[in-house]
Amino acid sequence: MSEIKRFEYTWGGRPLVIEIGEVAKQANGACLVYYGGSVVLSTCVSNNEASTQDFFPLMVLYQEKLYAAGKIPGGFLRREGRPSEHETLVSRLIDRPIRPMFADGFRNEVQVINMVLSSDPDCTPEMAAMLGSSIALMISDIPFEGPIAGVKVGRVNGELIINPTPAQAEVSDIDLTVAGTHQAINMVEAGADMVSEAEMLEALKFGHAEIQRLCDFQQEIIKGCGKPKMEVSLFEVNKEIDQEVREYAQDKLIAAIRIEDKLERYAKIDEVNEETVAHFDEKVFITEKGGIKVIDEDAKREYLSQVRHTLEDILHTEVRRLISVDKIRPDGRKQDEIRPLSPTCPPISA
Repeated sequence: MSEIKRFEYTWGGRPLVIEIGEVAKQANGACLVYYGGSVVLSTCVSNNEASTQDFFPLMVLYQEKLYAAGKIPGGFLRREGRPSEHETLVSRLIDRPIRPMFADGFRNEVQVINMVLSSDPDCTPEMAAMLGSSIALMISDIPFEGPIAGVKVGRVNGELIINPTPAQAEVSDIDLTVAGTHQAINMVEAGADMVSEAEMLEALKFGHAEIQRLCDFQQEIIKGCGKPKMEVSLFEVNKEIDQEVREYAQDKLIAAIRIEDKLERYAKIDEVNEETVAHFDEKVFITEKGGIKVIDEDAKREYLSQVRHTLEDILHTEVRRLISVDKIRPDGRKQDEIRPLSPTCPPISA
C-alpha cells in the first residue's frame, strides 16, 4: 500500500491541503485538493505514443457533480446531465494557462480531469481545480514545463482580496482572474467598475505575488512526490521543407497579413495558403512494396502537414512581430487605439 502524503498551505486566509497517493493510483498523476469545504480530485493521463494528428491533443475537463452540493439527480434515469455552461467555461479557463507549458512539437494525447466532490462557495473550487491540474501534471511523468497557478482577485473598500467569497464579490469593484508561472502572467480575465489602469496593474501584481507563492508550494510537493519525466519525441518540421515553403510563400503571406480590411485579409491569407499547398501537392512520393513501386500516400500526407505547419508558423511569427516590434496591429491600429464602434466612427485613442 502506497504512503499517503499531505501538504498544507494557507490560501487567501483559508486552509488548503493537498493529498497524494490515496486515489486514482493508475493515472500518470493525481491529487486531492481540499480547500476549505471544497474538495476536487484532479487527475492526468497521457498516451505513451505521439498522435498522428498535426496538433497537440489536450483535453481539459472540469466536472461539478450534483452530490458536491448535496443534491441527487432527478428524472427517470437519475443521471447527471450534460456539462453546464459554467463547467465548459472553467475547463477553458484551466486549459489556457496549461496549454502553453507543453513543449512545442509535443503531440502525445493528454487528458486532465477535475472532478468536484464537494463544493464550498466561499472556497472557489474553480481555482482549486486549476491548482490541482498543475500539481497532477507536475508530479506525473508527463513532460509539463510548469508549475502554474491561478487566483481570483477582488477589492472591497479599497483592500485587495485573494479568492473573494460570493458576498465579497457582490461589493467588489474588481473581478479579476489571473494565472501564470513564477516568472510571468499568461492568462487574464477581468471586469471592473470604473477602475484606473494603475489600480488594475496593482491588482495584477497582487495576484501574481500569490501565484508565485503557490508555485513555490508546488515545488515542495514535487520534491516529495514527483516522478522522472518520460522521454518523448517532439515533432519538428524538416529544415529543407521549411526553407522551401518560406522561399515560395513567406513574402506573399506577409503582404497578405498587412492588409487592413479584416475580410479581405482573411481571404488573401487563405488564397496564399491554398496556392502554396497546391504547389507542393504536385510532389510525388514513391515507395517499393513487394518489388512493385507504388505511390506512398502516408509520406505525402506527412509532407503536406509540414508545409501547412510552416505556413502557420510564418503567420503567427509575423503577427507577433508586428504587434511587439512595430507596435501596430494587422488591421493598422496602434496599440493605444480602440476599434471604432461603427464604420463612421474614427479609431479612439485609449
